[in-house]
Amino acid sequence: MENLAPRAPRIRKVRRRRAAARDFASYLSFGVYSTTFLAFFLGCYLLVLLCILPMLEVTREGPPERGVRFSGFEGAHLPRKEDVVHVARAAKDKWGKMKGKFQHEDLLAAASAEFKAAESKKKVERGRSKGTKGLIQDSVKAGGGSVRGAPKGAHKQRSGFVVLGMHRSGTSMLSGLLVTGMDYNVGGPLIGAAFDNEKGFFERIDVVLQNDEFMKSQGIWWADRVKHYDANKAIEAKRKEKIKFQEGKKSLLFLNDRSNAPWLQKDPRMCITLRTWLPLLSDEPAVLFTYRHPLEVAMSLKKREQNFSLERGLRLWIIYNWKAVQNSADLCRVLSSNEAILADPLHEVQRISDQLTEKCGVPAPPKQITQKVVNDFIDPGLQHNKKKREQDNAVRKLLHTFDNGCTVNDYESDFQKGTSQRESEEATYLNAMKIYCDFKSGEAYKDEYSWPELP
Repeated sequence: MENLAPRAPRIRKVRRRRAAARDFASYLSFGVYSTTFLAFFLGCYLLVLLCILPMLEVTREGPPERGVRFSGFEGAHLPRKEDVVHVARAAKDKWGKMKGKFQHEDLLAAASAEFKAAESKKKVERGRSKGTKGLIQDSVKAGGGSVRGAPKGAHKQRSGFVVLGMHRSGTSMLSGLLVTGMDYNVGGPLIGAAFDNEKGFFERIDVVLQNDEFMKSQGIWWADRVKHYDANKAIEAKRKEKIKFQEGKKSLLFLNDRSNAPWLQKDPRMCITLRTWLPLLSDEPAVLFTYRHPLEVAMSLKKREQNFSLERGLRLWIIYNWKAVQNSADLCRVLSSNEAILADPLHEVQRISDQLTEKCGVPAPPKQITQKVVNDFIDPGLQHNKKKREQDNAVRKLLHTFDNGCTVNDYESDFQKGTSQRESEEATYLNAMKIYCDFKSGEAYKDEYSWPELP
């Protein structure tokens, strides 16, 4: 018994250590309530990410302007403070409506199912509407079969069309009128609205990202070196799997599914990359080309982008419009302009739709555009500002008159007359205005048209 007495303190110490270990482990255990709370928190986090994904995903990777620091979030549709606030409020409202329903479900899967259900409903409604007009298509596998209801005079059936036009040229407004007013199918997900385009861009995220990938593979950005894009190199690189094509596969699932007709595809980069996409499409698309006054485009880019000169905007206007016309020369093409749309949006949009059907064989849309849609979609300030710019331009000094009688007035510049910068800028402006005048006369669409040489 004498030998056991000294061991008693040690036994008590071991027991205390074991009790402490049990107490500490109790803090680390996850019961039903803890696990449920953690899953609920992660679900909320995923929902917020899903809501802001369209704005955070579309980054503009590529070479920046020389001498300018480039951020991964710089690009054609840069989200700013106003956009973040708007998205945050939308996410809050969405969660308020959904929280009671999805507390014990995978929120990300629920959101995906909601989008698919909306798309399925839209396809059913579209099919019914086409059936009443005798233009319903056969349900066929992607890339095969044929479409019934071919309009007279159309040499080839086309499932959809591509909208071509330079950035800031009114392509979003035109596409929005066609989609919201006539129900042309654009699919999704789309880039969300932003401070510089409150009605939305009507651009598929997957197509925009794939176009960025095509350009990036050749050291090109949407605003830099686009003149040097080689469609054949991109096709070959894609064939050899040297280019990422995950986003392209997503877009082709939509574009090559004829049950989605009549579809509309819009991204200004398509002016540059169109010939890369054509071999990947099961049906040759029609083209809707539109343009805007070069000075208005250049001034808009200068205002929106950092360190973006007027001359650079004018140069891009020339290249994008040149490539758009050149790349679509052998396709069925319908022509319009930002000026014509603002002057009479109701009749111009209807004319465009009629020509896409009668001339190019694109199935007629489910609806006809109404004046109410036009009034709701077009900001009256656009038309007012355009008239004001025209009035201001009318009082400026005459700068040049072309052989066809088209006149060019002077403009406001950051450089003084007689400086080398002003001379270079003015020369680029006159080149752009020559093309603009030839667009209006129709001369620029001829095969033998001589485009200006750019360094």
